[in-house]
Amino acid sequence: MSRRCRKPERNAVADRLHRDNIVVVIPALNEALRIRDVVAGALRQCSNVIVVDDGSDDDTVARIAALPVTVLRNRQRLGKGASLRRGFQAALAAGASAVLTMDGDGQHLADDIPRLLEAGNLYPGHIVIGARLRRRSQQPRYRRAANAFADWGIAWGTGYQIADTQSGQRLYPAEVAALDDVPGEDFVFEAQILISAARMLGTRCVSVPIESRYAVAASASASGAADDSTLQFRRSHFRPLRDFTRITSHVVGQCWDTRRMPAILRQIRANPALIHDPSGDFDSLRVARPHVSKS
Repeated sequence: MSRRCRKPERNAVADRLHRDNIVVVIPALNEALRIRDVVAGALRQCSNVIVVDDGSDDDTVARIAALPVTVLRNRQRLGKGASLRRGFQAALAAGASAVLTMDGDGQHLADDIPRLLEAGNLYPGHIVIGARLRRRSQQPRYRRAANAFADWGIAWGTGYQIADTQSGQRLYPAEVAALDDVPGEDFVFEAQILISAARMLGTRCVSVPIESRYAVAASASASGAADDSTLQFRRSHFRPLRDFTRITSHVVGQCWDTRRMPAILRQIRANPALIHDPSGDFDSLRVARPHVSKS
């Protein structure tokens, strides 16, 4: 099934991001449990939503059949990287000024989208990452350790530090989404696009704190209303040992140069992660401040 994506209109303020000139791309594989809530939430925040179904064999597509979204279907499973590439192409063809990605399993809140757009407007040309920094106690310890390791490893490819390189909730400027020949499949693609954008376009990342959501309870509360303590999520497609090994070997293969390592390390240390958090809760990391253009 496919619905035509409404062509985004330009705002009176040139290049300013808003609900009608971005496109939300949601890769999905067997997400029948939560996909309708995810898509409905995205539609409340944005006019244009694309779901890329990666060969699901459950009711993922049927659950969103009545919603005004574009659905693209891979005939066979190609992996998250291929789904994102296809979604990017469709979004750019629809005229998107930026592409916002969310996972289909319900881990990301659509209510965070306005905060990502705010950061995107304060930092034009940056990739904005929804960094799982709030309520981190809900995140399993092994995931926290693995994410920290991945953040450090990817810094060797980008030359600067990033808070939560493994988050799938991101806002990509159109020029980043349009990059050709970004290598890597599955979850490796999401690591590589940060590196490719840094090396090919000089793109930086700014992170916006969002909540870590790892609830695994049965379903809804006794009152019948679901909340964060009772929501059920399917088991993650991400396999820490397998996927971090793939990501690490991929990044190391690009960055391993003993002659340049001291210089890269100095560069990384000089460029800590940028956090856009007006609340000031994460000042200890380094709060990104809006760029002020000089006349």
